[in-house]
Amino acid sequence: MIFKTIAVFVLATITSVTSFSQTSPPAVVEDFKPSTLNQPGQEYPQVNSQGYARFRVKAPKADSVRVSLGLGGKGGTLLTKGEEGFWTGTTAGPMDEGFHYYNVTIDGGKFNDPGALNYYGSVRWESGIEIPAHDQDFYALKEVSHGNVQQVLFPSKSTNTSRRAFVYTPPGYSTDKSKKYPVLYLQHGWGEDETAWSNQGHANLIMDNMIAEGKIKPFIIVMTYGMTNEVKWGKMKEFKIDPFQTVLVDELIPYVDANFRTLANRDNRAMAGLSMGGMETKTITLNKPDVFGYYGLLSGGVYAPDDLSGKAKPKLVFISCGSKERPDGVNKSATDLKAAGYNAVSYVSEKTGHEFQTWRRSLHEMAPLLFK
Repeated sequence: MIFKTIAVFVLATITSVTSFSQTSPPAVVEDFKPSTLNQPGQEYPQVNSQGYARFRVKAPKADSVRVSLGLGGKGGTLLTKGEEGFWTGTTAGPMDEGFHYYNVTIDGGKFNDPGALNYYGSVRWESGIEIPAHDQDFYALKEVSHGNVQQVLFPSKSTNTSRRAFVYTPPGYSTDKSKKYPVLYLQHGWGEDETAWSNQGHANLIMDNMIAEGKIKPFIIVMTYGMTNEVKWGKMKEFKIDPFQTVLVDELIPYVDANFRTLANRDNRAMAGLSMGGMETKTITLNKPDVFGYYGLLSGGVYAPDDLSGKAKPKLVFISCGSKERPDGVNKSATDLKAAGYNAVSYVSEKTGHEFQTWRRSLHEMAPLLFK
């Protein structure tokens, strides 16, 4: 059942970013500015104050150019050829606030926009565009003390290689050598990798800002590749958790505990994930309730009381999604868990779907609840 739920949640991303307003869109305001995710010096793509995006691509010999947005790049915006071989077009309506993947199709071939920075999603490096959000302050780069995100390579006997993880250590970690920290293991979704939460999600900036404001207890975040992309889209029921569970529980966690100053026990260890990473979180926390004390599913399914019955009781179950996903199911899950005596919290991100603004907001809501 969890795989069916994940498939529904993941599919929602396609409709959330390509099915714009269902009513007549407002008149387009001509106050377009370059996206904050553009390559240095590039004027396009651009975004206006209403959330419309405008694209401009040079392809003088092309017969057709289309920009496709969202996971998998479905639907899209047809561009019109103009002078000097430039193709230009504007989305049919405003887009959801936050980050979106996109690519450019030129005469049937899929390419990245040379004007935009690239982000790993859809099992490939995709172009990215940011629609400024009304609440973007919580992940803004500010003049506060910053933590450090470092790449580590940890040995994995089960896969016969060294694997990569990114580790966020909070401000002060390098100066106070006596202090130990709780750890959150934070997973990406299908089509993404261990770079997603830092690059697309701004997890480090979210943490830095909340620590500076005194809103959270500082903790370490570990982000590694969940091996989810080794199953093709449409074949998610065939995904087997065992290989990744071994990598995470038997190899990565011991490495982190040996090489970082961690509080190495269940009550100071959390696992959370977005979308298919939420599916991994649910499965592993149910398989290994003695390893993790805090659970987080971000657009990644739900827990039922029967799932947790007879196991070590979690200290927190956090469940979230966007309002354009299945919020009733998320809220009901939390209500049922509370009635059964569990500490459960639900959160619904307003006016977003299966996308990173939902997950940025979810991390922002979940982090203050961890390690209490």
